[in-house]
Amino acid sequence: MGDYQIMNFQYNEDNETNVNVPAPNDDDNASPDYRKSTSCSNSPPTSAASPATLSLPRKKSSILGASSNLVNSIVGAGIIGIPYALRMSGLISGVALLVLVSVLTDKSLRLLIEQASFHPRLKNRNVHTFEELASYPFGKVGSGFVLFNMFIMAYGAMVAYLLIIKDTLPTVMGYEHGTHMLERNIIVIVTSFAVMVPLSMQRDMASLSCTSALSVLADIVLVVFIASFAPVKESVAEQGGFLQVLRKDGIQSTLFIGLGILSTAMACQHSAFIVANSLENKTRRRWRIVTNQSIGISAMLCAVLGISGYLGFLENTQGDVLNNFPLDSMQADAARILLAFTMYVTYPMESFVARHVLIMLVHNGDMDARGGFTFDNETQLEEIELAETRPRPDEEATVNTTNANQTLGSVTVEGGGILCMNRRQSWTLTVYLMTLVPAIIFSDIGPVLSLTGAVGGSCISYIGPGFVFLGVNGEEFLNKVGDWIEKWRRAKGYSKFIHSDITESSELPVEGNARLQLPQEPNNVNGYESITSGPKPCWYYFGLFPIWCSVAKSGATHMKRKIDAFNVPSDSVHATVDESTDVLPVPSNWDFFVAFFFVLFGMLSAVAGVVSNVYVQWHNLDD
Repeated sequence: MGDYQIMNFQYNEDNETNVNVPAPNDDDNASPDYRKSTSCSNSPPTSAASPATLSLPRKKSSILGASSNLVNSIVGAGIIGIPYALRMSGLISGVALLVLVSVLTDKSLRLLIEQASFHPRLKNRNVHTFEELASYPFGKVGSGFVLFNMFIMAYGAMVAYLLIIKDTLPTVMGYEHGTHMLERNIIVIVTSFAVMVPLSMQRDMASLSCTSALSVLADIVLVVFIASFAPVKESVAEQGGFLQVLRKDGIQSTLFIGLGILSTAMACQHSAFIVANSLENKTRRRWRIVTNQSIGISAMLCAVLGISGYLGFLENTQGDVLNNFPLDSMQADAARILLAFTMYVTYPMESFVARHVLIMLVHNGDMDARGGFTFDNETQLEEIELAETRPRPDEEATVNTTNANQTLGSVTVEGGGILCMNRRQSWTLTVYLMTLVPAIIFSDIGPVLSLTGAVGGSCISYIGPGFVFLGVNGEEFLNKVGDWIEKWRRAKGYSKFIHSDITESSELPVEGNARLQLPQEPNNVNGYESITSGPKPCWYYFGLFPIWCSVAKSGATHMKRKIDAFNVPSDSVHATVDESTDVLPVPSNWDFFVAFFFVLFGMLSAVAGVVSNVYVQWHNLDD
């Protein structure tokens, strides 16, 4: 059980961990205070000494606010590299890949949140993170895979944001691109520390809703500028017309480099749970509205900027398309200022993700440092803790532990950091320094975006969601495949492989006690053995079903063990109305096909993207 106990987080939006709190018999008569202070997790209560409590947002966002945050997370550094992506992939294939990536992103965003919040077996278990969702079917391996790739995506994006500022703002101040590196680095350090770090220090993503809305507005103006001032007509005329451009640059052999950049531009799965957790009254319908709006706006902005930027400069298109514009142009300087502004306010979105990963790995998700800090009025906090833990005369001796982020008057206290900073601020500054060093050393944004998308983007956007869906719904998938194979065996006359009259070993009594039985294996194990033990049709092998069934069997087994390990009586679970009524239906054949496509497409794009990047950099084909 060790694999599951380490992932046993207690989730509570008000950051209170309650131990052995008696639940009232009538939920309708429960007071708002009780509902607010009682944990909704199905996992067993943590001990008073354990501070392993995930810190959830205190502020909530409307649909517009959540959509703004998600668009800002998508339209970051990647949007300025879309023209370069079309150059590397070709205009026709690039636009087709952009449409495909947009559709897959929208589907995967809804898939992840729906599985975590509305799946029948998980809807009351308060799965609030991607890695926690992956841990149900795949244990520590699944959560580690997700955390690793989340950090790659966030880290690569933050380095790219700093590189863009290094390219844009010093140019506006008169330092020509590619020169005065010392001055450029000083400008990046000073401005980023003054703007990015304070925004990144915020606790909740809902606090960034206003800056995200301004960033989206700046992105729209930037797209309008590039579409208006890029020399599209002149460049196309020099090539002999638009049809000639399509014949020459319609499809390129380096299209997987472009796919990597597009995956980086549209990837937001690593921040999907942070945005979804900030959404007020989260339901399937409201989350679908958020994803549809966000992906639609982002895809439209990327398409307009990418096509116009590429057609304006064609084979000379750089990783940062603004570097193709004249240095002394007032319009270009205005666009550079807008781009720099979007980078300043988008950086905190990725910083939230990177900080979350590090805090999950080091502190088990406890960002607020419950239990370990010192401050002037510590005595007052001790009195609060004593009052909370002291049982009332008319109650049983139960324990209600409080956390380190106590509210003293109107001030929330957090601890666990270094120097004069708390834990959240300490890790935020650490993430900033980790991204600042490579941004000072390197200068080219193109390879950063492409490699980040090829590795992290493919894993977090396609491979991860596909495997998670198959693992969470492993039992349903094995039942479907078992039915298909049984029908085929009946049709072919393999009757001896259809049913077995042998008594299951789980039904045999344990020696010495007729009432005890051997531990039962999950139902999917017997289904998996019946699938693999007899003859199978050709489509079973051509469709890679040995792999899919093995993943489904492993996922279903882990799911049952983890759910059973932390199972509690149903009357102690208090789910919200939306979570209890908005339940996913049984997965269809199409749903499983989409999951397979996610995995195969992600693996192909990851391998081909890395190989293409190495080949292009080795032969200097991007010069």
